[in-house]
Amino acid sequence: MGKLLLAREHKEAAISLYDPARHGPFAKRTSFDAKGYALSYLGMTLWLLGYPDQALKRANEAVEFTQALSHPLSLAGAESFLGQVQQYRHEARAAQKTAERAIALSVEHGFTFWLAVATILRGWAIAEQGHQEEGIPQIHEGLAALRATGTEISRPYWLSLLAEACIESSLLDDGLSALAEALAVANETEGRGYEAEIYRLKGELLLRQGDSNAAEAQKCFERAIEIARNQSAKSMELRASMSLARLLAKQGKRDEACAILAQIYGWFTEGFDTADLKDAKALLDQLNA
Repeated sequence: MGKLLLAREHKEAAISLYDPARHGPFAKRTSFDAKGYALSYLGMTLWLLGYPDQALKRANEAVEFTQALSHPLSLAGAESFLGQVQQYRHEARAAQKTAERAIALSVEHGFTFWLAVATILRGWAIAEQGHQEEGIPQIHEGLAALRATGTEISRPYWLSLLAEACIESSLLDDGLSALAEALAVANETEGRGYEAEIYRLKGELLLRQGDSNAAEAQKCFERAIEIARNQSAKSMELRASMSLARLLAKQGKRDEACAILAQIYGWFTEGFDTADLKDAKALLDQLNA
């Protein structure tokens, strides 16, 4: 729902309350281990809140914890969530390897849901590495398999990965169609956790269609920043600020672009070796040159 600070509070409480002897056996009856999932969701929440390194640490902890449980379904979930954090960080090779581990585990045990999720992640990772013609069909395959399970959970996020892959392959109409569906599902299900990025990607796709869409694209970037700020989603705010700054710089408004980007970049205290923060630093240097 995009209530990230509250989500973090509850996940940290779940981890602190977990008693292996008392709560561990529930995994056999409920299909997942509470601590493993709490660690995974905390990892994703931390990235959204602007802590990329802590996010990866928690996601890796979830995998290590569920490996020790000898509970394959919890492990498949933890691997898939780790792949999602790696996708957030735009670590395509790492995400592909993680997704392939989740796929192998899911095929072995018949985990239909996690197979669908990991297939989408692998498709995104392959497309991100420049093989869109191979990756995009895998994303479609995973989306269809996920819908066949009857769930809509996180569908706006998965559709945004399709849209992102479409940008680089110039399938602009397909990308915009995916984002229109993502926003419709988000409105229907109150799934707001990735809403800011959906608006940012929409703006990028509109710009790829032509400069005549600049005003509409700017509104998308500004809407993305507004949503991200309301959610304390610093990582999303950084991405949207970069998109807006590039557009403003192209319009000759370099000082305004620099001020917007410098404000959010200056907030961060970690993750400076991740793709987003390196790109932000390079753009700031360019604007200040």
